[in-house]
Amino acid sequence: MGLKREALKKVILITYYWPPSGGSSVQRWLKMLKYFPGMGIEPFVITVDPNMASYPLMDPLLEKDIHPDIKVCKTPTREFYTAYKRLTGRKEIPYGGFVNEPKADFKQRISRIIRSHFFIPDPRRGWNRFAYRKAVELIKIYGVHTVITATPPHSSQLIGLKLKKEFGVNWIADLQDPWTDIYYYNQLCHSWFSASIDAGYERRVLENADYVVTVSDSIRELFRNKSRRIDPKKVLVVPNGYDEDDFRNGSEPVNEPFVISYTGTINDEYYPLDPFLQALEKISADGHNILLRFVGKIAPLTLQKIKSIKGIRTEFIDYVPHEESVKYLLKSSALLLIIPDIHQNAGILTGKLFEYLGSGRKIIGIGPSNGDAAAIIRDCRCGDMFDYSDEEGLEKHIRLLMEETGNRQASPDKEKIAKYSRRSQASAIAELIR
Repeated sequence: MGLKREALKKVILITYYWPPSGGSSVQRWLKMLKYFPGMGIEPFVITVDPNMASYPLMDPLLEKDIHPDIKVCKTPTREFYTAYKRLTGRKEIPYGGFVNEPKADFKQRISRIIRSHFFIPDPRRGWNRFAYRKAVELIKIYGVHTVITATPPHSSQLIGLKLKKEFGVNWIADLQDPWTDIYYYNQLCHSWFSASIDAGYERRVLENADYVVTVSDSIRELFRNKSRRIDPKKVLVVPNGYDEDDFRNGSEPVNEPFVISYTGTINDEYYPLDPFLQALEKISADGHNILLRFVGKIAPLTLQKIKSIKGIRTEFIDYVPHEESVKYLLKSSALLLIIPDIHQNAGILTGKLFEYLGSGRKIIGIGPSNGDAAAIIRDCRCGDMFDYSDEEGLEKHIRLLMEETGNRQASPDKEKIAKYSRRSQASAIAELIR
């Protein structure tokens, strides 16, 4: 028999991104929360009404992962992005890193200036007052002691800051990405004045949260060094991960053709592909049958470059639901991972890395060869990471993978991969809840 409701620990998760929204930001907490009821924790979720939300991606199929014991509260919102679409004439709102805005025109630049000066830290701050009211209601009715605020957007952390001040809750601030150090921050057109306000918000959140949770060692050190008032012991790493349930119906790697798949977005500025594509051309010239598949949003110039490579079949599939994305992973021989070529990228651990691990496929990594992602890939025997210009290393690695396909002796280390399961991560968060 389970615990009586009175004996359960209660926690509120405040997250803008929740099904039917899609993307990795949704999956992190959706997948972890479903394990909480089995750990003696009663979760409440405060999120935005999807009919009023500004979601760049939709994935209604994720709703089936919502545990029946989770109480989901949806609130109204008022946001900048409705006006943004009217101002720019665009149907889509910007994705992270502006992958769907390869070059900002005059209207987009003006909108970014407005965004960075009147909507600090971000345009979704208009949701905060509605989410705060609902959190107060739940705290008073159910006696909740722990609140988790999830980023993105960073504005959600200001809700936790206010709840900490007013109620003294046990506050866990989950920040998957850097804040003022995010790689596209300089594209937001901040002035010194607005940037200093934003940095002040970041510092107050880091100083006042009971725990700050992030996804990599490098980002943890970045946050620890933001202020002398931050206790380094309270800044913890709980990486992104994969859900075992998504990969229970696995399949053997594809042998012919040799399918290399990439899932996610790629913009024109930060994802150098030339050495990789040149390596593929050389391998193809030897008569090897290779299919290069991209699932997701690819910026125009990069798309053109990929299509121009010789001897390689290419396949481009627009954004698909997560469930379908997993199927593409399992129908692959190897998986391409690219860490953006930006400042302080050694700590980037994208959600797709862990999905790749869960698939059991070998990884062709492009990025800092001494970074956090490289260390995980090698530790799990799941492939290798090569610096952006290492065409020779990439060619040798791909040839080796083509020889190893189907060789069980070359299998990844399943025990080490299991450390990155959502169940394992849920257990780590559960220890912080009271």
